[in-house]
Amino acid sequence: QVQLVESGGGLVQPGDSLRLSCVASRGIFRIYTMDWYRQAPGKQRELVATITNSGSTNYADSVKGRFTISRDNSQKKVYLQMNSLKPEDTAVYYCHARSLGPESWGQGTQVTVSS
Repeated sequence: QVQLVESGGGLVQPGDSLRLSCVASRGIFRIYTMDWYRQAPGKQRELVATITNSGSTNYADSVKGRFTISRDNSQKKVYLQMNSLKPEDTAVYYCHARSLGPESWGQGTQVTVSS
């Protein structure tokens, strides 16, 4: 089962950019569909972006045009480039891997957007 570790979160101001990274260990990374989820305080975890093993991407309406998901199979990494950040983007961001077998979650990285 793949193990995931996120990094790159932090405190930024509205309008700033941030890039999250998620590195995988164990498993065959290239076969996994990778997602970024987020969970704000008091809210349900929501799907933010997806990239399939063939490179197709999909985004939540709330982040379209601002966030970009990408992957580097040689480095076993998935990224989330977040531009034009808003206070409502504040959440813990989680990396998620899924395939035919068990799915995996990272521990999360906090993103806070505040002036």
